[in-house]
Amino acid sequence: MLPCFMFPLAIATGNTFVLKPSEQDPSSTMRLVELAHEAGIPAGVLNVVHGGPDVANQIADHQDIKALSFIGSTHVGSLLYNRAAAAGKRMQAMMGAKNHCVVMPDANRSQAIDSLLGSAFGAAGQRCMANSVVVLVGEAREWIKDIEAGARGMKVGPGSQRDADLGPLVSPQAKERVERLISAGEKEGATLLVDGRGYTVDGYPDGNFVGPTLFADVTADMTIYREEIFGPVLWWLA
Repeated sequence: MLPCFMFPLAIATGNTFVLKPSEQDPSSTMRLVELAHEAGIPAGVLNVVHGGPDVANQIADHQDIKALSFIGSTHVGSLLYNRAAAAGKRMQAMMGAKNHCVVMPDANRSQAIDSLLGSAFGAAGQRCMANSVVVLVGEAREWIKDIEAGARGMKVGPGSQRDADLGPLVSPQAKERVERLISAGEKEGATLLVDGRGYTVDGYPDGNFVGPTLFADVTADMTIYREEIFGPVLWWLA
């Protein structure tokens, strides 16, 4: 079970490839594989299987599969790592990302803020390379009000809305988890500057929307620092 960006390297080094996308959002993976087949990759070299934990476990157990790579939650990655290791496989597990962005005071102010907000809130923060922690160095700490204004000004809407800056979370469960972690950050003493909980979009009363959320004064012992949120939440340290 390998991340989709790895299959060109795997195939170029003489391997066939089995890709299991998330059962919640497989469409982009399917389109990518369709394009790869149109480009000439032979049948049977690049394969897609669908399903949940049972399919992942079958991949980990299958003796014709020699190596696995996984990107996702620490819980799932740990289970797969142990299962694959027990089957004698090589296993790479990249779990629970907590990406940091350092902003130096000599950076272009508007470009840096735009890039920061896009990284943190694009795709509603649902990507492994989403930035969740910003380290503002020196005079860059004077940009906090501009970052806050930028977060408040971002447009939330359905995925079909071309001018939306971020769309919904993938499921009601994902929304509940993100909002619960935001509440934990507030309860544990972080300063909540922009609150994305309870966000509604006209015409979509039951949508899984969470608006851009911004914290200040976060410390390394807080839940929002220790756990990957996988939602549109950004903060800086106390």
